[in-house]
Amino acid sequence: MIGGSVGNLVEWFDWFVYASFATYFAGAFFPSGDDTAQLMKTAGIFAVGFFMRPIGGWLLGRYADRRGRKAALTLTVTLMSVSALLIAVAPTYGQAGYLGAGVLLVARLLQGLSVGGEYAASATYLTEASQPARRGFVSSFQYVSMTLGQLCGLGLLILLQHTMSDDALHSYGWRIPFLVGTVGAVVVLWLRRNLLETEAYEAAEGAGDEGGAVDQERGSLRRLLRHRREFALVMALTMGGTVAYYTYTTYLTKYLSNTAGLSKSDASLVSFCALFLFMLLQPAAGALSDRIGRRPLLIGFGIGSMLCTVPIMTALSHTSSFGGALLLSLAALVIVTGYTSINAVVKAELFPTQVRALGVALPYALANALFGGTAEYVALWFKNADAESGFYWYVSGCAAVSLVVYLTMRETRGTALTAEAAAEGGAAPAGRRG
Repeated sequence: MIGGSVGNLVEWFDWFVYASFATYFAGAFFPSGDDTAQLMKTAGIFAVGFFMRPIGGWLLGRYADRRGRKAALTLTVTLMSVSALLIAVAPTYGQAGYLGAGVLLVARLLQGLSVGGEYAASATYLTEASQPARRGFVSSFQYVSMTLGQLCGLGLLILLQHTMSDDALHSYGWRIPFLVGTVGAVVVLWLRRNLLETEAYEAAEGAGDEGGAVDQERGSLRRLLRHRREFALVMALTMGGTVAYYTYTTYLTKYLSNTAGLSKSDASLVSFCALFLFMLLQPAAGALSDRIGRRPLLIGFGIGSMLCTVPIMTALSHTSSFGGALLLSLAALVIVTGYTSINAVVKAELFPTQVRALGVALPYALANALFGGTAEYVALWFKNADAESGFYWYVSGCAAVSLVVYLTMRETRGTALTAEAAAEGGAAPAGRRG
């Protein structure tokens, strides 16, 4: 659990500091002008990174199914360290024109490639490495580590805001987190080289290699297409969750400062406190799913997000106090916990070992590219068009679509991850309906 999570922390630190520090470096890569327009351009590059995630999900998901979860986890953090370094040393618009924006774009493409594989490799590793009765609890640490990575980014932002002038942050201070991320990734690269491979993967590899015959379809799209229903399920159940998650995490700080009128430092502190409490909720919700099942939590998220998004976002837009903003943000994240705490294990439990990483990675990455990665850009587009409330309804609509899936999908708790485990326990193996 520790080995699979610590690298995930650094991956998502690098991924999220881009969004957290965007208000400071947006003007460094584009001509001066309207602040919202600069943020939209920066958010556009942020969204481009998401469109690389399906490619990363395909390539690295296949790599994880054919070469092992450990090998894929090591490769993803290597790619992330390179991308963080590129952003740290990228020239500004004043130094090299749009060359700096080009370097920023390349770095985001590499980050998208890396995170596209990281999510699935980490979800698969944590699910396979845990005891059947504790999968929900153990896999919830994926979002614990993701949130902790974001908290480290926000914590560093708050620290720099209180130790550096605003001019210094806009000038060079925004480069510091990317240098920190580069160093952290190098440390995690060394740690991940000592991870143990999961027993489920080794069992599947041994079965495929028995008698000298190698399973050539392992991790292939052909094998994945045998599970079209599960593929569609992952995309649909991710849709509402990823939009809500990125709305209340990466976009929240900008929303509080750009719409509610809070100072950048207060907005960052609200996000930090809300995310810290959100992080603590993940293991508790994951453990609850081990007792009552995954579907009740997903259904609770779907109903809550569909009904409460509009009033919560409307109230946040009129909130000027720190306490009010914190309570509203936390209320939203409590609802989102019903999705984040268990979505990784649900997706992993839908597919057999030979195609599990790819089955989690590709449809999840596609849904993120279409909905999660564009959430911030869509929000800013509505704001720029003086119709910001339209975004609230957009988030609610996405949750409503996913709710239909949660109500009709099968329960995955208790699914056997290998054929041998199914034979011993009587449960249907992953990829088959119980």
